[in-house]
Amino acid sequence: MSGTVVGIDSAVAERPEPAVAEPRAENPTVVRARKRMATLPVRPAVSVEPGAPWIDDPYAHALRTGRGPLFLRRLAHPDHPDGFDEEYTLPLDVERWCAPPDAADTSVLRRCTGSVLDVGCGPGRMVAALAARGVPALGVDLSRDAVKRTRRSGGAAIRRSAFDRLPGEGRWGTVLLMDGNIGIGGDPVALLRRMRELVAPGGVLLAEAVPQDVDQRLTVRVEDAHGHHGRPFPWARLGTTALLNAADSAGWTPTGRWTCEGRPFAELRRRRANHPDAQPSNTERPHHS
Repeated sequence: MSGTVVGIDSAVAERPEPAVAEPRAENPTVVRARKRMATLPVRPAVSVEPGAPWIDDPYAHALRTGRGPLFLRRLAHPDHPDGFDEEYTLPLDVERWCAPPDAADTSVLRRCTGSVLDVGCGPGRMVAALAARGVPALGVDLSRDAVKRTRRSGGAAIRRSAFDRLPGEGRWGTVLLMDGNIGIGGDPVALLRRMRELVAPGGVLLAEAVPQDVDQRLTVRVEDAHGHHGRPFPWARLGTTALLNAADSAGWTPTGRWTCEGRPFAELRRRRANHPDAQPSNTERPHHS
C-alpha cells in the first residue's frame, strides 16, 4: 500500500519481514540493562533545570547517542513513609527503540491496516518501517530529538502531544501505543478515549502491555546512570488484564492478543456509535506535559 499522509510523502521501498520468534520470558536487553545498573556506583541525583519530561531531560541525550542506560524512576509518595510506596527504577530499552524493528515489532506491523498513527513514536523505528513498505504513517512525539531521528530514518513525524489537535483525526486506520505508551498521561482510560477520537469507525488500536500483571498509577522521572534527571510526571503501567479492562471502559472491543519475545500485545477495535456499550468521546482533553 502506498499513499500520502496529511501532506507528508511516505517512502516506497519493500523490505523483507523477519520471522516472528517464539515467546520467551523476558527481553534480554532489559536483563542486560538491569545488570549494568546493579554494577553502577551510586551518585547524587542531579536535576536538569529547566527540563520538561521527554524533552530536555536525559532521554533527549539517549536518543541522540542511540544508547542508554536510561531508566524511569518511580518516586515514592510522601503519604507512604512506611515504604509501601517505595522508589524503584525501570530500565528503558533505548538500544532496541533505536534499532530496526525486531520480531515482536514485526508481529505488530503485520496487523496494521490503512494509514497508521504511532503515538509516542520515539526514534521512529515503526514509522520508518511502515514508510519503507509504502504504508502511510505518521509519528507523534513530544521530543524534538525523537522527531528528528524519525525523519532521518525515513519516517514522517510531528512534535505534538497526543492530546493536542492532530492531523487526520477520526480517519486513521490504525493507531499504535508501543513501548509502554499506554502510560502516557497517567490515566489509561482517558488516553484510550482520546485514541478513539483518532481512528476511523471500526479502526484498530494495537497496544503493548507490560509483561507483569500490574495496574499502577505512578509519579516517575527519567534519569540516566549518573543520577541526572528531569522533572516528575504522571505515568501508568498496565498488564494485559488491566489494559483490556481500561479498553472496555473507553469503548474498545478486544479482537486479538498475543505475546512475542516476551512482550504482550492487544488488538482493539473501536466500537461503532450504535454499539450498546459505546462510550461518548471525551470532550475535555487533559493537558499532557
